[in-house]
Amino acid sequence: MIHLLWPHTTWLFGVSTILWKIHQDDITKKIITALQVKLTEGEQARTASKGTDNLDAYLKCLQAWETLRHFNRESNALAKKLAEEVIALDPEYPLAYRVLGAAHQMDIWLGMSKSPSQSLTKAIELLQKAIALDDTYAEAYGDLGFLLSMKQQHDKAVATAERGVALNPSAADAHMKLGHTLRFAGRYEESIPEYKTAIRLNPIPPNNYMFGLGKSYAYTGQFEEAIKWGKKAVLQKPNNFLANIILTEIYSLSGRYEEARAQAAEVLRIQPKFSLEKWAKRAKGVDKEKTIDALRKAGLK
Repeated sequence: MIHLLWPHTTWLFGVSTILWKIHQDDITKKIITALQVKLTEGEQARTASKGTDNLDAYLKCLQAWETLRHFNRESNALAKKLAEEVIALDPEYPLAYRVLGAAHQMDIWLGMSKSPSQSLTKAIELLQKAIALDDTYAEAYGDLGFLLSMKQQHDKAVATAERGVALNPSAADAHMKLGHTLRFAGRYEESIPEYKTAIRLNPIPPNNYMFGLGKSYAYTGQFEEAIKWGKKAVLQKPNNFLANIILTEIYSLSGRYEEARAQAAEVLRIQPKFSLEKWAKRAKGVDKEKTIDALRKAGLK
């Protein structure tokens, strides 16, 4: 009798082991999410936990997202690789497509893309995939709006980013991307409250919250505030290329050329082969000409 029951007992034990593993993975995921909510990104952490039951995919995606936010070439390449691995683990995880889309977008800013137009198209497709998987994904709408602003489709871009904020007014990233999108449209005064709301919702803000707000302050003539936020971004991540080049621009716009030249040296430390001519080709937004002029006055060539 025992002999007859043994195969079934073994099967039941195997099933119970799998169920226990799933249960433990779920507990682990909830603990990690709760810690993130408390210590770092609040609502953003909850969003990251949606859309996958695969603990390995979840953890790797968190790693990819944090790696991406260093905003330099090495970190961007690694973030892209990690995001692709996440998609292989769980092809239905919306955040993975959002991270990969952001990495393709960052290829343009960092001068890593052989075809910026193709990189932008790929990034848009990935964000559209994320939205197709979850049409309530507020942050994905914000990201898509910003990508559309890079295509100079400013009215459509702002409307798309505003949809993200409407879907989830507590989503810090959605407010930040609406701030970016408004800034690219030259609507600097309107962008500032969006950045400030994002920082209120995420009081330990990533770099792009701070340097975005700094640049908007600079283009409204509020240079002390601009420098304060630009410096915060650089102090948080000294090897962040975008933070350094934007602080260089802010110093130059404020007429503080000695500090602008010192900051430009940091840009060249991070990207020794930086070319202002190439940067001008990939620069976006209605303030493009002022940006290039400010960087030239800071000594970048």
